[in-house]
Amino acid sequence: MGHIRIGISGWRYVPWRGDFYPEHLAQKNELKFASRAVNSIEINGSFYSLKSPTLYSRWAADTPDGFVFSIKGPRFITHVRRLNEVETPVANFFASGIFQLKAKLGPFLWQFPPSFKFDPEKFEHFLSLLPQTMKQARACAKQCDERMKKPGYLDMPTTGRVRHAVEIRHVSFVTDKFVALLRKYKVALVVADTAGKWPYVEDVTSDFIYLRLHGEKALYESGYTPAALKRWGDRIESWSNGSQPKDAHLITDKPAPKRKSRDVYCYFDNDIKVRAPYDARTLLERFGLAQGLEVAPGVLQGVTF
Repeated sequence: MGHIRIGISGWRYVPWRGDFYPEHLAQKNELKFASRAVNSIEINGSFYSLKSPTLYSRWAADTPDGFVFSIKGPRFITHVRRLNEVETPVANFFASGIFQLKAKLGPFLWQFPPSFKFDPEKFEHFLSLLPQTMKQARACAKQCDERMKKPGYLDMPTTGRVRHAVEIRHVSFVTDKFVALLRKYKVALVVADTAGKWPYVEDVTSDFIYLRLHGEKALYESGYTPAALKRWGDRIESWSNGSQPKDAHLITDKPAPKRKSRDVYCYFDNDIKVRAPYDARTLLERFGLAQGLEVAPGVLQGVTF
C-alpha cells in the first residue's frame, strides 16, 4: 500500500472551540492540537493571501515528526486572474516561504471556481508553469517580484518531486482532453465529494490520489454516516494498492498507467457542524493510523504547550 494521509482542510474554526478543541485551549495552540489528532492538514489560508517564510517555519515547528501539509494555491491565480498572465503570481507563490515546511511539505492543491470553463490551451500553459522538481521550483521562485525576496525564500531541498492536484467545478472539464493533459503533466485530478453540486469524477491521472470530502448531503456541513465512511475507506484501500474501484466514475475509458501502489491524501472539509475532525479520525482508525497519534478528539494527552 502507498502512504495514506487523512486529515482536515484548515484548523482554525470558531465552532470547533469547546468541541473538538478543549474549552480553554489557546488559539495559538490549535495547530499543535489538531496535528496530533490527524496525520495531515490542508493549509487553506494560502488560498486567500501569500504567507511568509517565518509563518511556514512556525507551522513546521508546531507539528510532530512525520506530519505532512498540503497547500492550497492562491485564488488570485485561479479565481481573480483566472490563469491570465499568471507567470509572476505563480513565482511569487513559490517564493512565499512554503519550502520552510521542509520534509512536511505535501502536494499543492489548485481549486477552480464553478464559473471557470475548460480552455485546453490556457490550462496547459498553466500546468507547464507548475514546477515538478525542487530544482524547477527554485528557478520559478527566482522570477518573483522584489517584494517577495525575504530571508529564506529560496531555502529548499536541491532534489525531490513537487506534486500538484487540480479540483474542478464546471462540467466542461468532463472531457478526455482534460484527463490527457493532467496525465501528461502528472497532475492529480481531485476526487471531490460536493453533495452532488459539482462534477464527481475519479480518473487516476498521477502517482497519487487527492480527495476532498465536502459533505455527504449538505456542502461543508453534513457528516458522513458509518456506511459512507466505509465506502470511502474501501476506495482509499483500492487506490493505495494501485488499483481502481470497480464502480469508479470515470471521464475517459483510457486506463491509467498501472502501479503497485499510490499515496493517498484525503481531507474532510465538512467543518461547519464540526464533523471534519471526527470523520477523519474514523478513517484513520480504519487503517490503524490513529494509534500513533498523541491526541484523541476532545482529549489532550501528553502535549506540552
